[in-house]
Amino acid sequence: MSTNEVVVIGGGYAGVMAANRLLQRDDVRVTVINPREVFVPRLRLHQLVGATHDAAVEYREILAEQVRLVVDSVTRIDADARTVHLSGGDSIGYDYLVYAVGSGIPAPRVPGAAEFAYPVATVEAAQRLRSVLFDTPVSVPVTVIGGGPTGIETAAELAEQGRAITVACGSVLAPYLHPKARRTARKYLAKLGVTVVEGSDVTAIERHAVQLGDGRTLTSEVTIWAAGFGVPDLAGRSGLSVDATGRLLTDETLTSIDDERIVAAGDSSAPSDLPFRMSAYTAYCLGAHAADTVLHRIAGEQPAPIDLAFPAMCLSFGRDAGIYQLGHKDETAMRLYFGGFAGKKLKEFACEAGIKHLATEARKPGSHHWFSDGEHRPALLRARRSASAAPVA
Repeated sequence: MSTNEVVVIGGGYAGVMAANRLLQRDDVRVTVINPREVFVPRLRLHQLVGATHDAAVEYREILAEQVRLVVDSVTRIDADARTVHLSGGDSIGYDYLVYAVGSGIPAPRVPGAAEFAYPVATVEAAQRLRSVLFDTPVSVPVTVIGGGPTGIETAAELAEQGRAITVACGSVLAPYLHPKARRTARKYLAKLGVTVVEGSDVTAIERHAVQLGDGRTLTSEVTIWAAGFGVPDLAGRSGLSVDATGRLLTDETLTSIDDERIVAAGDSSAPSDLPFRMSAYTAYCLGAHAADTVLHRIAGEQPAPIDLAFPAMCLSFGRDAGIYQLGHKDETAMRLYFGGFAGKKLKEFACEAGIKHLATEARKPGSHHWFSDGEHRPALLRARRSASAAPVA
């Protein structure tokens, strides 16, 4: 019996889940390539900044022992030769490739952002920001740019330590939340002393100030960039088809539109150019489906299309409060949400559940299941096709 070599690029939620799940077959050998020797639960990065969590999990706790871990970075994928080239000079061949490189720091287009703002989207960036704050008096003003989950949670974590925090949102705070839950979010931030500035874009960042589009200037000794996201450009540099953001373009089975031996999962995937909303849950479910696609191809079977629905979002507001927002299948928020202590406990449960799902899959490959309804995703695709086919007036 020949061995199928599967290389997984990326050791995040999607990559670890895919690697573990691939072990359902005895004729599959899996290698995970990751630039770090520990798993980084990105849901905890704001806590790393605030020194309330180390945001690290040993791979031995979540990755099956049969999986080989290579600590290195991939510089290029040679799809024709079925080989990946590493920054250390080595290369590794594959029969199938799982592309799960995740997301990270975007390239800010605001003048001064690269020079004077501190991102928080990677463990290295979070560690650097934590060090900067350690050497900065608690009394000085800090501005967080971005009103999404990362910005809100980072602001709350630091405000709880007594820091003077301003959150600058280009639109509204926490756009996904129902207006009722958004009011609660504002209340929690206000209780922590956070000032929220909504509806004005940041036009420039200076060493000690943030300029807003409405003419206002925010004094800021430390400016934190928590707006938007970016993905590694590995797929594009390797000659594979990507979307406008750089995510690998796939069909609904998560197979690259260029090569059926390459599948993608997580934040770096764009099935049908209609990516799923970013979350840890979405990432490891896509990782599971990517593994299933590879296993179907090895067995000579037709892979199934992805069907995934996760209508919820959870936010923490420091260590004492949280919001768990329930949603409809079309990704719009319900009026129903859990706040306060219940929201905090549900957020913490969600953070811990992700790690437990990975660990369980390592022990019992193929055990993970996810929410699906057979309606939401197909409806989105039909709407996309109808819009594309509509005549231009």
